[in-house]
Amino acid sequence: MADITASMVKELREATNAGMMNCKKALKETNGDMEKAIDFLREKGLAQAAKKSGRIAAEGLTAFAISQDGKKGVVVEVNSETDFVAKNEDFKGFINTTAKILVNGDYKDIEELKNAKYDGEDKTVQEVLTSKIATIGENMTLRRFDKVEVTNGAVVGYVHGAGKISVIVGLESEASKEELEVLGKDLAMQVAAMNPKYITKDDVDQEYLAHEREVLMAQALNEGKPQAIVEKMVEGRLNKELKEVCLVEQPFVKDSDLTVKKLIENVGKEIGKSIKLSGVQRFEVGEGLEKKSENFAEEVAKQINM
Repeated sequence: MADITASMVKELREATNAGMMNCKKALKETNGDMEKAIDFLREKGLAQAAKKSGRIAAEGLTAFAISQDGKKGVVVEVNSETDFVAKNEDFKGFINTTAKILVNGDYKDIEELKNAKYDGEDKTVQEVLTSKIATIGENMTLRRFDKVEVTNGAVVGYVHGAGKISVIVGLESEASKEELEVLGKDLAMQVAAMNPKYITKDDVDQEYLAHEREVLMAQALNEGKPQAIVEKMVEGRLNKELKEVCLVEQPFVKDSDLTVKKLIENVGKEIGKSIKLSGVQRFEVGEGLEKKSENFAEEVAKQINM
């Protein structure tokens, strides 16, 4: 039996909004497995939410860049040890330049990017980063990047929280990038705020659907509902959930009377050209990473001795 710590209970509470004792029981029942504990609480009808994304604890910045013709966008994340360094202007300059290198090149992975020539210098991206590590006195790493491209239309980006979240969205259309700019920015802001898992229902992973049906079925049976109506209930709840996790089904954050799908249709009618949301990338600093725990005194001492 795994030891159930107070921090594990706290993490489960933050993910589900369930009571402390229920969280402790769920962790005991599932031998400390966080994902199974979330399912356990949901099946019992005790979880008010199920935020399964990993804890966000690492520091650093994200950035995006759009090509001059507007048809390609990239988003990149660089991690640092402390938020103090993430606010450093030199660090900000490095990640923004790296994003421009990415959008103007064609790199398959981080290793290729590290070996690319840094803008205007005879050094590689990694050599420049290593130099900044020596100057700033803190470890920094190029973590990941991704891109969105369109054949026609435009890619539009949005950065939130001074670089904590960066989003790019691709809009396929015969419309110009100027005509698509406002819609693209609104959609990117929607993605930043609501963090959808999928663009449309057609994109939903079948394993995800099977898992959700299983959880919702157990939940309905635990509520004592008759078997005859459980399946209809499950499909109803699943459809409601899909409206939350699929971008085009979500209520538009600026006008809840509109869905995102309807917003795109309305803008298309206004400009007289159809618009299709074809790609989305959202990076939030530290997704899936955990920062090593340090007490406050140690952190202050480290910064003083930099």
